[in-house]
Amino acid sequence: MRWLLYLRLFYLTAGTLLPFFWMVVILGHRRQRNFERIFFFLCLALVCFFGSSLLALNAQLFYATPPSGLLTFAWTTLCLGLWFIPPLVVHLHVEYASLRGLIRPGQAKSAWLLGAYAPTILLTPRLLAALGLKGNFDFERPTHLLGLAFQLWLVASIGIAAFWQWRFSSLSVDKQEKSLYRTLKWQFVALTLLLLATAWFDLRFGPGFMAIVGPTLFVVAIFGPFLKIIEQVNRFNFLDIGRQRNLIYAVFLVFVALLYLSLVRRASLWLEPFLPPEATAALLLFLPVVFLEPLQRGMRTLLQKTAQTEVDRAQKLMGPINESARLGDLGKLREFSERWIAEQLQLAEVHLELDTVGAPAAVTDVAKGSPAEAFEIRRGGQHLGSLQVRSHGAMISGETYAALEFLCEQLPAAFDLCRLIEEKLQLERELAERERLALVGQMAASISHNLKNPLGSIKTILQVQMESPDLPVSMRQETQMVLDEVRRLSEKLNQLLQFSRPGVRSGGAHDCCDLNRVAESVAGVLRHEAEQRGVALKVKMERRPLEVAVSGEVANDILSNLLLNALEAAPAGGHVCLSLSAQDGQCRMNVEDDGAGIPSALKEKILQPFFTTKARGTGLGLAIVARRVEEIGGKLEIESPIREERGSRFRIILPLVPKEHTP
Repeated sequence: MRWLLYLRLFYLTAGTLLPFFWMVVILGHRRQRNFERIFFFLCLALVCFFGSSLLALNAQLFYATPPSGLLTFAWTTLCLGLWFIPPLVVHLHVEYASLRGLIRPGQAKSAWLLGAYAPTILLTPRLLAALGLKGNFDFERPTHLLGLAFQLWLVASIGIAAFWQWRFSSLSVDKQEKSLYRTLKWQFVALTLLLLATAWFDLRFGPGFMAIVGPTLFVVAIFGPFLKIIEQVNRFNFLDIGRQRNLIYAVFLVFVALLYLSLVRRASLWLEPFLPPEATAALLLFLPVVFLEPLQRGMRTLLQKTAQTEVDRAQKLMGPINESARLGDLGKLREFSERWIAEQLQLAEVHLELDTVGAPAAVTDVAKGSPAEAFEIRRGGQHLGSLQVRSHGAMISGETYAALEFLCEQLPAAFDLCRLIEEKLQLERELAERERLALVGQMAASISHNLKNPLGSIKTILQVQMESPDLPVSMRQETQMVLDEVRRLSEKLNQLLQFSRPGVRSGGAHDCCDLNRVAESVAGVLRHEAEQRGVALKVKMERRPLEVAVSGEVANDILSNLLLNALEAAPAGGHVCLSLSAQDGQCRMNVEDDGAGIPSALKEKILQPFFTTKARGTGLGLAIVARRVEEIGGKLEIESPIREERGSRFRIILPLVPKEHTP
């Protein structure tokens, strides 16, 4: 029947074009993932299956007696395509299950793949027998020539696909994905039942019945999954292809053009008894000109809608980015922006580089069509940074490109907002810290003032008693213990006074000192302390004077606290080294010890007032050093450990007084 012939032409053409369409999309997308590779080979197998049947059917229509070589080629291609459909269907679902985390890479996945390809290998003799046929090719029912075992394996593979779609739908949370998996599940179930019904009807009524009904059922059962996937890609960006609309549109238009050219050729042949083929072809080729204006209007509406959609998307993207900017943390803003842009625009990677200096610079050009592209972030003529993105596929789609350009225009405002809030928070923290330190200083000064005089009187009385020869030996020892404790308390009060007393230089000539002399003085005072602790104290100085823009009292505070802290950290038999050097108009003062070092968790805390890890410490020594260095505009650097996971080095950098200003 003629209508059955045209029906076969329709579904074979559609069966060839739909998988071929996806092959072109996958090649254009070029995502480096096994799932896309397996999907490509499955589409290739389907193209070979349907395309070979279409070739044989066209040969039967065109030739009175089709060439045997052409039929043999079509039969060979059909059998090979059909032979690899079952393992590729199973492999495709196993790979997708692995991406979803349902199958772990390793033995479980290997077992599934072995089960997918083992029947194909074991049934190879049936394939060779079918390929060895010299004639009597059955292009309408090729499966029965491949044997009952292959038919069962084909049905089982479609059933396994239905099982995996059921698993995906039961575990999916997203409504769109759940709908997709459910639809595919029932389509695979329908295809399984169709294959079983085909075998049963062949046995019960003969092959003639299914030759009439089969093509219509195959159109619904085989093309359904492809059409559903196309819908999901277009509406919900399934497989991250939806953002590549320029690729989808380009492939679609090429296919429409090819189909129209094929229609022109067939219409020329049909109308050949009435019109010359060239005249028919010329009329049909110029016929689309009539639809140029409606097509232009439609494309304008489509492009406006697409542009508005992307602008709205970019504006929605900027909302959370601006909220993150209000936190006042530039590092967190950068991390959030990268993650948020990649998630919302379905990009494989986003990297945001900011130019903190703000100097003009050129953005490195990325070759067009490469996996990564760079977008410059500018404000006026000032370069602020760049946004480097990498898509999942070969290139970034046009609408995504427009959205990224719009984002780069909006990002400078978010950066400025973040910096302003960050500076405001920093000023507020510094103000709160200064107020706290001022309060602590007032309290320390009050305590020291109220306790220093009584302690001085007690110390004087005890010293007088110690000089008396009539004092019993037992009382002398106890008095010495009390005197030592009074001396220790006096030292603590002196530290409190040092911390509470401002040390800012006034800018006069008297705010200069020779750091070598101060170092000799402090080292001389503390050398006795070092000997008592069994620590070797070394001092290395330059021969020339080191005039620094610091008062002698402030320099004494810094050196004495650093050296005393180093002596307490060094073990018995250890070493403490003080070295002074001049370089590039600066004086570098290093205090090193070979103690246990500073734990990384405590490096940020040791400079805080009243923080100490010592049983009898006040926590003010290093706080005084940090405060004095900040007041004079110097720089404090801490390095620990310095060698063999031990030791600490405190480096103070102070400005040298220019020679012409030296008194």
